[in-house]
Amino acid sequence: MLYAMIGDDVPGSLEARLKARPAHLARLEALRDEGRLVLAGPMPAIDSPDPGPAGFSGTLMVAEFESLAAAEQWFADDPYVTQGVFARTSVKPFKKVLP
Repeated sequence: MLYAMIGDDVPGSLEARLKARPAHLARLEALRDEGRLVLAGPMPAIDSPDPGPAGFSGTLMVAEFESLAAAEQWFADDPYVTQGVFARTSVKPFKKVLP
C-alpha cells in the first residue's frame, strides 16, 4: 500500500536540512530503485521554487510499504528525523487516483 509521509520543519532548519540531505536522498534513491517511490520533495517556505535562505517548511514523500508500521519505522529512521530537521511527522495511508 502507498503511504504519505509528511515532515514539518523546525524553524531555521536550512543548515540541518543541508547537512542531512545526502543521506536523506540516498534512502529515497533506494526506494526509487526498488520501484516503491511515487514522489518526494520539499515544500519551500516561500512562494518560490528556489527559496534561498528562507529555506523549506517541510517535506512530502509518497512510497509503497508493506504496512503502516513499516512506513512509520522507515520515516523514523530518516536523517531528517534523526538529525532534527522536522518538528513533527505524520504517516498516513494514501490512495493514488491520478494520474
